[in-house]
Amino acid sequence: MPKSINIHWFRRDLRIADNPSLTAASTDATVLPIYIIDNENAGDFCEGGASNWWLNQSLQQLNQSLNGQLYIFRGSPQYIIEQLCKSLNIDKVCWNRCYEPWQIKRDSHIKSTLVASGIEVCSFNGSLLVEPWTVTKGDGTPYKIFTPFYRKLGLISPRFISSAPNLSTLKKLPIKVKSTPIDSLNLLGKTTWYKKLEEHNSPGEDGAQNALNKFLESNLDSYQEGRDYPAKNSVSRLSPHIHFGEISPSQILHALSKQKASNNTEHFLRELCWREFSYYLLYHCPDMPTSNLKKKFQFFPWKNDSDLLAKWQQGQTGFPIVDAGMRELWQTGFMHNRVRMVVASFLVKNLLVHWHHGAAWFWDCLVDADLASNSASWQWVAGCGTDASPFFRIFNPVTQGEKFDANGQYTRHFVPELKNLPSMYLFKPWLAPKAVLQEAGIELGNNYPWPIVDIQESRQQALEAFQLIKELDG
Repeated sequence: MPKSINIHWFRRDLRIADNPSLTAASTDATVLPIYIIDNENAGDFCEGGASNWWLNQSLQQLNQSLNGQLYIFRGSPQYIIEQLCKSLNIDKVCWNRCYEPWQIKRDSHIKSTLVASGIEVCSFNGSLLVEPWTVTKGDGTPYKIFTPFYRKLGLISPRFISSAPNLSTLKKLPIKVKSTPIDSLNLLGKTTWYKKLEEHNSPGEDGAQNALNKFLESNLDSYQEGRDYPAKNSVSRLSPHIHFGEISPSQILHALSKQKASNNTEHFLRELCWREFSYYLLYHCPDMPTSNLKKKFQFFPWKNDSDLLAKWQQGQTGFPIVDAGMRELWQTGFMHNRVRMVVASFLVKNLLVHWHHGAAWFWDCLVDADLASNSASWQWVAGCGTDASPFFRIFNPVTQGEKFDANGQYTRHFVPELKNLPSMYLFKPWLAPKAVLQEAGIELGNNYPWPIVDIQESRQQALEAFQLIKELDG
């Protein structure tokens, strides 16, 4: 029976399989698995409402996998870990690395303090295919464009999947620091909004494996084309599982390697690597969540109309594909990727509302809210990222709906007021004859809004605003 005790600190690795830190902590020692709610260091980046719901469910399942021996705390990780080390005479503390700037700063301080007191600290890569500092250009500088980064990534061998940990020594330990029951963390808040999320999501390691298997068996073969159509079930729905570490990118890559090579497989791999690129950018540009990567955008003349922002958040813009996406977000905690681009473009370009406001709303409402991906994707749409969509690329919500939801299945589901409107008017109901609207039971301005902006005029205003900063350096 091992006599030493090692701590494994769960963070964004809420799984048992392929968990390098958990495996290391469990080797020839009794492992103390802990999780800490750290809102002190997170600041503005505490988990949003939807993420807290997912976290609550995932912790419940993880605790079951650990035979009820997951110790959960709220407060300063440094203080809590130091107290645990003193009370249990801990030999080693292990964790899988996180890459958000505030976590890097916190972890570095904790590590130096523990090492100074004679405690061994081991950290591992448990959430990325490769470490951000290992991929550089020939001159040693980081990439700013995705495609060459993606090509270079293909030349680097990702880490091996770690062996399953030995948890036979897991047992209840006489710790003096009080652990908090999951139900007492109040992660669900005081609303019942989360009940909607239960109908559409299955958090936890088992849910992650089920989602991966379902995608590989049923949806991968139609992924490249089907992922653009929100009514089709062609996406993986793995993003929240990856964010919380219920499954690792290495596990997904390993599963993909067993599939027949195809354009669909390659396309999905590119999306997995876009996540890697987002973390890569965040590591090398730690102010990405708050600052434009293209500095000239600090002079962009945003209007930031709070009324327009509220209508966008509520799915009451008068543009059906936009409203469908925003209502899908509120009802399910998820939004289809094609529609994410449409609603984001509409906010920053047609409404001229700063991308910060859109990122903040997504952060609170998405179950897959991820600081790196959220920041990089919003900067991409806004045109202010290092490898961004050009600002003059403005998604037209009418033509986007007509092209990618031609029969209106997706839009009618989330905007049921329009379910009886003929498809030729579904994405532009303001152009429908009065008799057609009446027959469909629609009264614009009453049970469905008029458009909150003129799509052509707002597009022109956006281009004129961009022209003001176009010639600036940066």
